[in-house]
Amino acid sequence: MKNPAGRVLVAALILTLASLAGGYIGSGVQADTETTSDHLRTFSQILALVEDNYVGDTEQGELVEGAIRGLLAELDPHSNYLDPSNFGEMRDEQRGKFYGLGIRITKRGPDKPLTIITPIDGTPADEAGLIAGDVIFKIEGEETIDLTVREAVSRLKGEKGTKVTITVQRGDKRFPVTLARGEIPINSLRSAFMLDDTTGLIRISNFTSTTSSELDEAVTKLQAEGMKRLLLDLRGNPGGLLEQAVQVSERFIDPGKMVVYTRGRVPGSEQDYIARDGVPRLDMPVVVLVDHSSASASEIVSGAIQDHDRGLVVGETTFGKGLVQRVIPLRDGGALAVTTAKYYTPAGRLIQRDYSDLDDYYFELREDDPTATTVAPTDSELPSEVFYTSQGRKVYGGGGITPDYTIKAESASVLFSRIRRENLFFDFAVRYAAQHPELKRGFKVTDTLLEEFRAFMNEKDFEYEPLDFEESKGDISLQLRAQISSVVWDQVEESRVLAEEDPQIQKALEVFEEAKKLAERLGASDSKG
Repeated sequence: MKNPAGRVLVAALILTLASLAGGYIGSGVQADTETTSDHLRTFSQILALVEDNYVGDTEQGELVEGAIRGLLAELDPHSNYLDPSNFGEMRDEQRGKFYGLGIRITKRGPDKPLTIITPIDGTPADEAGLIAGDVIFKIEGEETIDLTVREAVSRLKGEKGTKVTITVQRGDKRFPVTLARGEIPINSLRSAFMLDDTTGLIRISNFTSTTSSELDEAVTKLQAEGMKRLLLDLRGNPGGLLEQAVQVSERFIDPGKMVVYTRGRVPGSEQDYIARDGVPRLDMPVVVLVDHSSASASEIVSGAIQDHDRGLVVGETTFGKGLVQRVIPLRDGGALAVTTAKYYTPAGRLIQRDYSDLDDYYFELREDDPTATTVAPTDSELPSEVFYTSQGRKVYGGGGITPDYTIKAESASVLFSRIRRENLFFDFAVRYAAQHPELKRGFKVTDTLLEEFRAFMNEKDFEYEPLDFEESKGDISLQLRAQISSVVWDQVEESRVLAEEDPQIQKALEVFEEAKKLAERLGASDSKG
């Protein structure tokens, strides 16, 4: 749409902001201000020419937003513009709560129904009796088949106490349910349970304002159940609040020791984060699990524990994000996330990977990762930047956190991935759980159950080769047991089942004795010092 008046307004606003910036900074940068004004005038001219001459319709707001994103893309991969919707979601996540119904939903494709994975305990959805497998057919009378999950979530959220009516399809029945929106916690701890009589597993999915307090509660609970050693699972954790990464690290690092430090150009960007006294601390053996998706705050925690020899790190080399963003709210309701500093582990390691090639940075599969073996790689196979821990062990910088024991996650077969993508595990689990109310924890996947599943796939016209099924039978059986456990009980039971065949968890259990000795040597060294 052509809008000359609006175009002039945008240009005027840009020039006004440039003038304000120049006035605020002072006359000492007059030449720079004039250069900036020249560039902005060029941008305004190009914007006007595009709107007047481009062959198709143009939307000024989209053009300007695209220009903003292009500007930030020239800086680094993590400086970004957040539109009002994305900024709102980020604030909800970091606050650790929002107002809604309390359901986890999924949609496996554009023509697939909006399906409830599970209601969250104690929320309006749970109290209304919604169950896993329920289809949300309508929201306020509007069919949901054309909605994305994000669009559906935005319609289900709202102010506290306001009501929303959804039409639920359960089997062959459809019925309306009206719910009052309530406060829904966004828990950053995905699961916390005992793996055996002495080992507790706590999985942190991201770092929000409530992470450290959630961790304290989980530790107290597991200690009451007999926990003597902790497996801290940070796999798939993309990061979050720097302050929370520091507070979680403080639970393991002695007071007065460095957790992480940041260095940047602007005032306030150079900070040393030291473990404080007076916070709950764990003196039990610790092993940390990481993978290629563990990033940022996850790397701060795993790096601090590794550098101080407080525990061992097991899994795969982490993502390698060592840039700190400051989020600055904007007048349009969005925000600017701009990189202001780089962070370094206590040993001095910069974790940030090279991002000169963004395709490699984001989409590299790391199939050729030389560290991804079950035996220790040679020095020539590891990153070239060598640092040393408190006890003199070698660690590596410049490309994420390299684990002490690198174990590849098992890759799924093509058939397994197709079944999961089509949501057949979940759909079958919902049906099977309804038909077998007698199920007890620890049930086994029998040949009869597998035949029922094969009949279910045939019913859904899912094509596959019988030989492929036989070759994937082990993985399929495990996933069926895990998914049925999730539907009947909860996601904790699902995690407990999957842990039994998880090679990274099993390796972590093997090295706990070494982690214990490492911590004991650290304690002896500190007492002498």
